[in-house]
Amino acid sequence: MRMRKKPNMPQRIEKCGAIHIPDPETYRGKWLESFPGYKALHLEIGCGRGRFTSETALSMPEVLLIGLERVPEALIIGMERAVREDIQNIRYLIGDAMSLRSFFAPGEADRIYINFCDPWPNNGHKKRRLTHGNFLSIYRELLSPGGELHFKTDNDALFEFSLGEFGRTGFALTDVTRDLHKNGPSGVMTDYELKFHGQGVSINRCVARIKAEVMTNEKADGGWVN
Repeated sequence: MRMRKKPNMPQRIEKCGAIHIPDPETYRGKWLESFPGYKALHLEIGCGRGRFTSETALSMPEVLLIGLERVPEALIIGMERAVREDIQNIRYLIGDAMSLRSFFAPGEADRIYINFCDPWPNNGHKKRRLTHGNFLSIYRELLSPGGELHFKTDNDALFEFSLGEFGRTGFALTDVTRDLHKNGPSGVMTDYELKFHGQGVSINRCVARIKAEVMTNEKADGGWVN
């Protein structure tokens, strides 16, 4: 995501100190312990301007929702919105998906959202796609037994590629659709999704869960131990 530099960023981030986590490594393995009162931990990777993050958090007040974004100029918009609306169950991190193992312990996330990530259409760049097997292996490690990964994209080629990668890395798929809003708006939309839906673009979506045999093998090997 490319955005113009925004003025006064350090001061604006400081004003969002209640929900901005500058040192996520210190919470690894103890997010729910550090922020008591929540029943589950959800993570959105590439949360952008935070529309989906805020509306999802409001719809599930029992969940602690962590938004991860590598572009501060985008993240500040989401943080300021959450502060303005006094949304209590959101925390934001500046970082990228390759750093997730440093921020979260195995089995710590109950759900992961990936919405409209960069498709990296050049085949030589496929390892940069957030649904490439290298990233899926990280998500699989972080998800709790029974945890889910929710994926949405408007890019048909990326979706087909991702379905293959999910199967290759030990995920079982449900709720696979290539036209999510065919019968009217469904679920919380991102800013991009609202735009695409208004243009008549079909939205692809699926839910991925770790296959039972993979869970059994990884637990036997010492997985899901915080």
